[in-house]
Amino acid sequence: MLRPFCQAASLLAALSAPLLLASSVQAQTIYPIDRAEMLAGSRFDLKVEFPARITADAVRVTVNGAPYERAFGKAGLFLEREDNRDQSALILRDVTVGKAGPVVVEASDGTHSARVTWDVYTTPAARAKNVILFIGDGMHVAHRDAARLLSKGIKEGKYFGNLAMEDMPNMALLSTSSTDSIITDSANSISAYLTGHKSAVNAIGVYADRTENTLDDPKVETLGEAARRVRNMAIGVVTNTEIEDATPAGMVAHTRSRRDYEPIVQMYFNDHPDVIMGGGSAYWIPKSRPGSKRTSNEDVVARFQKEGYAFASTDGEMKDAAPGAKKLLGLFHLGNMDGVLDRKFLKKGTVAQFPEQPDLPDMVRAALTVLAKNPNGFVLEVESGLIDKFQHKLDWERAVYDTIMLDNAVQVAKDFARNHPDTLILVTSDHTQAVGVVGTFDDAKPGTELRDKLGVYQEAGYPNYPAANEEGYPATLDVSRRLAFLTTVTPDYYETGRPHLDGPFEPVVNCATDEDKANKRDRWCANEQYKNEPGATLRTGLLPRRDPQGVHSMESVIVNGQGPGAELLHGHMHNTALFRVMATALGLGSPATH
Repeated sequence: MLRPFCQAASLLAALSAPLLLASSVQAQTIYPIDRAEMLAGSRFDLKVEFPARITADAVRVTVNGAPYERAFGKAGLFLEREDNRDQSALILRDVTVGKAGPVVVEASDGTHSARVTWDVYTTPAARAKNVILFIGDGMHVAHRDAARLLSKGIKEGKYFGNLAMEDMPNMALLSTSSTDSIITDSANSISAYLTGHKSAVNAIGVYADRTENTLDDPKVETLGEAARRVRNMAIGVVTNTEIEDATPAGMVAHTRSRRDYEPIVQMYFNDHPDVIMGGGSAYWIPKSRPGSKRTSNEDVVARFQKEGYAFASTDGEMKDAAPGAKKLLGLFHLGNMDGVLDRKFLKKGTVAQFPEQPDLPDMVRAALTVLAKNPNGFVLEVESGLIDKFQHKLDWERAVYDTIMLDNAVQVAKDFARNHPDTLILVTSDHTQAVGVVGTFDDAKPGTELRDKLGVYQEAGYPNYPAANEEGYPATLDVSRRLAFLTTVTPDYYETGRPHLDGPFEPVVNCATDEDKANKRDRWCANEQYKNEPGATLRTGLLPRRDPQGVHSMESVIVNGQGPGAELLHGHMHNTALFRVMATALGLGSPATH
């Protein structure tokens, strides 16, 4: 069952596109949308938005020709003036379709009409007991290639090994576009993976409707909620970003705005995942404590502890707690955790303030220790989220080191699967960044400009990074011939062609004029801190000056898989198909299970 959520207002308006025009006037919109694929027995909200104000007696909504009240066994709520506007709506919360096959929903107000068809599917009996989904947030194939080169090495065109994520028998390409844009973000992309429904940018677990309230949009059930409802499975979420951020929140959240961090914490409490680990404690600790971002003095950590959760704030506490814990809450940073390059090598970023942050592979080990205690199996989502955040700031070395860390975590899962062969493992990205490796920067080349140092084609040769250690990390990145790993769409910034060893790269600064400030506008300029570095070159960006970072791109992402159900990966698939792969492996739509 979908649970009630806290109510909060937001000024972020939703987009709703008409599905069929019966006249020159905009027709109503039906949610779920046309061509939605739906797991038999899953829970969802049905909503019809009418373009004008009508009376209740004008509403006609049918499901496969029958009145919707008969089809779903209850009447919906009719809103004659939704949001106090001259527009009406009908909403029916928490309904289900139990039989497989096409479902045609038609809606009319006497003047306008709309029609959508849903594909409701069932599944065979369960073949997998456990599912582990890895997300390399923002991970492009270029990150994989660079991670393979750095961690495995290459000679005469051949690598000395593959990444753990690549040594899997099944693979497919997933397209990622959302309902409102060809370019996705982490919110609606993880929503597609974990609900099987497309959504709009910034929306998680809902269809983005036209109301201002971000928490009242039509909800769809998540994989975690379905697994708990059907099989009473354990649920886990592990990330190195804020635990309230879009990708980890996808397991429990239902909101139009991914920025609803405090309500998302409440959603974690509503759904009670068995394992919750990451950063973002600022939204869990009382307002009176330093670093808190809560609006109240409620101690949410204490509330979870009263519900039987063991709590860890350091690596050591996590490792001590996991063997005996039935439920585990780990919050290791007020915000995003530090990446592996800073934690293990440079001791930069916020490592001094948070010196005992765990490594992602160790977080996965601890999560598996707790989740494996459930005899009904588990669903675990693991995110290496800083790949995306570093790449947004054009800091590719940190992004690639975190890709290697993700791969080490995948190996932990593969080791677990050796003794638990009924485990499906999937590794993918939620979207790509606009990046590519184009050659090398070689200090030995003559000239003083950075472009003089760039080698392409045969002049690129091979970089001279040292051999990696046992974890796959070269001891240094400050070598004389380095990868030319470039972002294609950026703000203005100084490209140095060198790793940023003094701390995470800050490519821009806010240079808003007095006029900008008066109009509450940002203006981002190249950070001149890097201007005088050897060979530094001002790259004039293509982005509007209000945009401070690199952007996502629409390329398909790779998904690799092994275990029962992975054979369903093939060719090109929509990102919503990944939900169907997992639900089918777990038998969540089998007629015998609901």
